[in-house]
Amino acid sequence: MALLGRTANGLFWMFRYIERAENMARLVDAGLRISLTNLSGETDEWESILVSAGVERAYREKHGDYDPDLIIDFLVRDQDNPSSVRSSFDTARMNGRMVRTALTRELWEAINESYLVIKSVLASKLDHRSLPRVLDLVKHRCALIRGSFHGTMLRNEIFDFCQLGASLERADNTARILDVKYWVLLPEHSSIGSALDNFQWTSILRSVAAHRSYAWEYDGNYTAPNIIDFLMLNRRMPRSLGHCYGVIGDALSYLDRNRPEPAPSDELVRDVSNRLSSVTVRQVLNNGLHEFLERFIIDNNRVAQQIAADFRFYPDAPANTDGSQIQTQSA
Repeated sequence: MALLGRTANGLFWMFRYIERAENMARLVDAGLRISLTNLSGETDEWESILVSAGVERAYREKHGDYDPDLIIDFLVRDQDNPSSVRSSFDTARMNGRMVRTALTRELWEAINESYLVIKSVLASKLDHRSLPRVLDLVKHRCALIRGSFHGTMLRNEIFDFCQLGASLERADNTARILDVKYWVLLPEHSSIGSALDNFQWTSILRSVAAHRSYAWEYDGNYTAPNIIDFLMLNRRMPRSLGHCYGVIGDALSYLDRNRPEPAPSDELVRDVSNRLSSVTVRQVLNNGLHEFLERFIIDNNRVAQQIAADFRFYPDAPANTDGSQIQTQSA
């Protein structure tokens, strides 16, 4: 079957925003865990969350000073922030309604019910005691949607566009969560290799649900190079950059079967995938982790923009390759 551009666009962005809701919850969870080790009273880790999420400018325009409670509210509940958990569920459901006939009943019900639950829970401000429970609820609801998707959807073009959206968003988020750790370390390099440093790295693993799988893969040897390797280059880890680009490449290959020649985005994906396959974690660290992640985020956004152009999501929209902000859906 051949999908109209607007249908492909709706599917792509529906799953980008479902993934974004979970990823934003995980990013806040990472900040919350790292803040537990902060004895200075400074808000560096929360500033780093805003920077890595790509919404620092929007937050400062609304609130000015860095206040942990305001930052958490901005990332979780604020509907003026199009990437907040609440806004992401709103936009995912809106796109789901637009492509309702392309979804199974089970998938649509999972999306709609999750939207209603999250809307109710986030109707009022959260306190610090309830925040972990709410973040877990967001993760569980997104897992329910993902399970309905994988368990009931036909493996056709609809499935492929959903996979593209989810995997691009997931890769972006993993890179940003790793960048949070970079920003937290930046002011105080003396802590590198310390017990505090190792605790922060294991907190990053827990925030992406990778703590136990990491222990299986690396025999419980918690070191920064191994953790970076796991989250960036290990293709057996479902949230790693390498795994996500394997899924993206497969989805584009399936979609290319109905095209006279491969889409231009296919070449961009191969370039990113080859870079991830050929580099070692030691090379990344020697050349700069932040610089590698920054380039990856920009290239990942470029891939998403090219996919939109190749499959005519927005026929009249200009390309935007700026990686400084999280991509949001065009109206």
